[in-house]
Amino acid sequence: MKRIYSKILSIFLTCAVLFTTTSFTANMHFCCSKLVSLSVTGEAKPCDEKLQNPENTSAKCSLGQKDCCSTDAFVNIGKDDLKKVSFEIDSQTFVFLKAFIYTYINLFEGLEENVVPFKNYKPPLIQKDLLVLHETFLI
Repeated sequence: MKRIYSKILSIFLTCAVLFTTTSFTANMHFCCSKLVSLSVTGEAKPCDEKLQNPENTSAKCSLGQKDCCSTDAFVNIGKDDLKKVSFEIDSQTFVFLKAFIYTYINLFEGLEENVVPFKNYKPPLIQKDLLVLHETFLI
């Protein structure tokens, strides 16, 4: 579940950054306080042919009036002042990172074969049988 939430959050944040940094303009054409045309790629189409219908016309809004239609534009200006990250390393930091990475990689380097330290150990020779000597027997 944690992976799914992490992926959803990362996609949401990516879309948010993309939306805030992208500039776009939406043109809208209104006739009689109703949205007739919406365009994101160019200018909105005028509504001259749509006002020919008698159901759209009213006493307030007709073809004879010039103030009946209006065109509005919604402009979203993206942010251009984003800071770019610069990554500069001086010589001391580079030497430290090189030594750290080298020791970290070699820390997990395994041995080629298992070493058994008591492989060649020979047990001492028993002079006398101790169980018989102490008269200890299992019943």
